[in-house]
Amino acid sequence: MRRLARPPDEGGPRVRTHRAAELASCLVALRTDLDVRVIVLTGTDDVFTYPPSSAPWHGDPGTDWDGMTGLAQVLEAIVSMEKPIVAKVNGPAVGFGSTLVFAADLVVAREDAIIADHHLGMGDVVVDGERRGLAGHGVVPGDGGAVFVPLAMSPALAKEYLMLAQPRRADELARLGIINYAVPADALDSKTDELVGRLLTRNAYALAWTKRVVNQRMRIAYDTSFDAGLAYEFLGFYMQQPQAVERGQGRGVDRL
Repeated sequence: MRRLARPPDEGGPRVRTHRAAELASCLVALRTDLDVRVIVLTGTDDVFTYPPSSAPWHGDPGTDWDGMTGLAQVLEAIVSMEKPIVAKVNGPAVGFGSTLVFAADLVVAREDAIIADHHLGMGDVVVDGERRGLAGHGVVPGDGGAVFVPLAMSPALAKEYLMLAQPRRADELARLGIINYAVPADALDSKTDELVGRLLTRNAYALAWTKRVVNQRMRIAYDTSFDAGLAYEFLGFYMQQPQAVERGQGRGVDRL
């Protein structure tokens, strides 16, 4: 999941360029695969997922559509599918990666993994010595962070995490009971395998229906908040374009 976008093939059919759209397609296929009972979601090498260093699709109707619908489809799939999804957080989870962590059913993470939502970071979120997010740029966490984080944290912690883009270490979140396990890097595979193995010993139908029942609260939160959050995020991007900032005469930067 390190790669965030793929350009269209030259001269070939148009492809969906947003990572969420690609992930949604994978999850839909796995949901209907009767040989799959548990899904493990992880990243490449030592990164769960990073946000893009820029936002090249905003303002392009096709790629904006892919991004918006892709985000909706992947979160709908995670919340609605009957199969448990385990987030195996093998490294930093920033932005949409943070949303995936909080939307997953169970979370096993490297104890030193940084989990952060960069949307309101204004370029101040630093992970592995690099800034994540655009300097001076802040938008609503519309990719699902504003939906799922308040379900996992107390209101005070959720607002600090989102409004100040406050990074959290996985071991801290585990101590607070926000994620399930934070383990040393060399124990991540074995702990994930153990958890998946235990899930697979459960009655398949009972496990699936239990997820459906428990996730009703998440479904309600998604249905009532996601569209508004995503719309406000995109509105924020357009209001922070140079021409909009110039016309705003300081409004939206230092004052409403």
